Amino acid sequence: MNSKQIFIACMIVVGAVSCRQQKTPDVSAYNVVWESQSDNSCGSMPIGNGDVGANVWVSPNGELLFYISKTDSWDGNGSLLKIGKLKLSFVPNLLASGDFRQELDLAAGTIRITGKQDGKTLSLDFRVDAVSPVIHIDGKSSVPVEMTVVYDGWRRESRLMSDSEKSRIYGMSGAPHPLVVEADTILNCDNSLMWCHRNSFSIWKETLEVQSLGDYADSHEDPLLGLAFGALVTGEGMKNRSPEILVSEKAATKQHLEICVLTEKAATADDWAASVSRLSAASSKTSLAQRKAEHEKYWNDVWNSHFILVTPSDASVDSLRIAGVTRGYALQRFINLCSGKGRMPIKFNGNIFNVDSVTFNEPFDADYRRWGGCYWWQNTRLPYFAMLYSGDFDLMKSLFGMYIDALPLAKFRTHRYFGIEGAYFPETMYFWGVMNNDNYGWSRTWTDNSREGSLRSAEEGQPAGLSQNRYIRYLWEGAIELTSLMLDYYDFTGDRVFVRDTLLPFAGEIVMFYRNRYPTDDNGKILFEPAQALETYWDITNPMPEIAGLRSILPRLIKLDETSAKLKKICADMFAELPDLPTTEPNGEKRLAAGENLQKRSNIETPELYAVFPYHLFGLGKPSLDIVKRTFEHRIIKDYHGWQQAAIMAALIGEGEQAAKMVTDNFNTKYEGSRFPAFWGPNYDWVPDQDHGNVSMRALQNMLIQTVNDSILLFPAWTPEWNVRFKVWATGNTSVEGELKNGTIVRLKVVPEHRRKDIVILDNRIILQ
Repeated sequence: MNSKQIFIACMIVVGAVSCRQQKTPDVSAYNVVWESQSDNSCGSMPIGNGDVGANVWVSPNGELLFYISKTDSWDGNGSLLKIGKLKLSFVPNLLASGDFRQELDLAAGTIRITGKQDGKTLSLDFRVDAVSPVIHIDGKSSVPVEMTVVYDGWRRESRLMSDSEKSRIYGMSGAPHPLVVEADTILNCDNSLMWCHRNSFSIWKETLEVQSLGDYADSHEDPLLGLAFGALVTGEGMKNRSPEILVSEKAATKQHLEICVLTEKAATADDWAASVSRLSAASSKTSLAQRKAEHEKYWNDVWNSHFILVTPSDASVDSLRIAGVTRGYALQRFINLCSGKGRMPIKFNGNIFNVDSVTFNEPFDADYRRWGGCYWWQNTRLPYFAMLYSGDFDLMKSLFGMYIDALPLAKFRTHRYFGIEGAYFPETMYFWGVMNNDNYGWSRTWTDNSREGSLRSAEEGQPAGLSQNRYIRYLWEGAIELTSLMLDYYDFTGDRVFVRDTLLPFAGEIVMFYRNRYPTDDNGKILFEPAQALETYWDITNPMPEIAGLRSILPRLIKLDETSAKLKKICADMFAELPDLPTTEPNGEKRLAAGENLQKRSNIETPELYAVFPYHLFGLGKPSLDIVKRTFEHRIIKDYHGWQQAAIMAALIGEGEQAAKMVTDNFNTKYEGSRFPAFWGPNYDWVPDQDHGNVSMRALQNMLIQTVNDSILLFPAWTPEWNVRFKVWATGNTSVEGELKNGTIVRLKVVPEHRRKDIVILDNRIILQ
């Protein structure tokens, strides 16, 4: 039977598959449990509500310590700082010796800590409220206990930054002036602790001026200057010993502590203090019982909305490594949920869970992260590709929002540099949209060029706006890819308000940039030159990512009802003028190529396979699968950890055994510098690396499910060694829930029901019960 016949036969048979009710998934088997204390913050557990986060550990001397973090706590250097650190101690000290247990309870979104000594017990529940920016610590003890809370901050005084730590603000490390770390402010507050960090300076205008965009500042607000962030700590029966220490008024068998966290613009620290006090008071109007119930309901709902629980189908299979797949998947999704709902996108290089470390034999505080505060598109995007099939669509909004907010600057920059309409985005950028200054270059002076509407650098005659860093000089493809991701988001959600307010305003400007930026050759085809294929091939012609990307998004934009007639015509004209995808034929065997006129390799990416992922021009159910499989087989770079996407590509072309090996290896990798099993890294970036786990998530999803046009492919790249219970999402706001057991689908539920006819099974080893 050929593949087309299998498609048809399975579409008929799947309609008869049982729709028996799926049980609520039990993720408790993948809880992280420690039965000893941790030596330092490298032994911390993450917790969060999508915006506010914490790294939590108990020291050998029985102190509960935790860093507090937030997704938008930017200092004046454009660096994402911690909110601060707290230290809790107890008398009697029941966490120091005897029986000890610290457990991350995934189902409840709570860290549970228990200490037992001589028949005495202390239990603590640590959670970050799912519906408010408040951390709760609930304690119960079998004997009365006194609690002390100490502000354990490290930004005590403003200081000059050392040369060795400047990579934490990469983008400003080459600045021709001293770089300052500002101190926090400790505020006096009755029966509570309060501190904040308020930016009295900002690099925002400087970054614009360096890039010849200084006049943009005349009509726009500095997003850093005056930004303040910090916390207010209150507790039942607590009083101040000093502005930095809270103590129990008397020993008690119940303890409750709240930490309210706030980031906002403030004229003074006192103004910020008034705001955080109002926020804390408003949160407290809801009873603790109700807040806890809402919190637990949130976590119950997210675990019920999506799960992939893999188990071995045969006793001879390595069950521990397969269990590692499910655990790794669940923990990475948990981290996404803990950090993906704030104002700013997930930071690929440490997220909000980076901690103090020793690097290059020098200790650095918890504000340090390699590669700094800027966003690299090629790294930032990868967690968001894992959110489509998981149905975590609300987590994607911060990524789209950052680029939409930066669109006016992108349009301004495009007209300034090139004298054309449209918008482009650099590979590396601050959240407000300018390029990383260290990449752009500091020693640049600007003079008017005779070409109207453009500027030129006096240095080497380099056109204005082009990076001195050649790795990213012409790397602008990310905006095409973001448009593709926005289209995917729409395909999955059907959100037409998003199309109107976000997708089309963004996509229209990106299309106009490519329409206006490049000429056509003698054959009337667009000539992408000068150009590069990602960071790997410089100074080439017609790179694969740009051509594949435009071939992918232009027809999809045309099909949207909301697309204007004018934009549809532009898209259609451009599509007709696109060159063919670049190919090569070594030994007479056709393969995809990274581009034309390739020079030496400068990095370890596989741009030729961007036609598979992220642009889906090739794959299962599509033409020329042999060409893309051959290309994949002969790729030069075989790595698949960190941001490498080979595992996803293997799944998309049906290479299930390869995909399974890569996913298994990645999820079972352990970084010895971290105790928490899903704090992978540093790989190419920092710890915890947010690309490593999310690439593996997307690869596992595509082993299980893929969407091709209106078809939903189930188990397109599965391995017979794995059983699985699952609930995943597909295009058309469709959920698919079921169970595969020993090669037989024993349960299947599709919502809405009419999408059942679109289910397709390609693997003839899969039996439909």
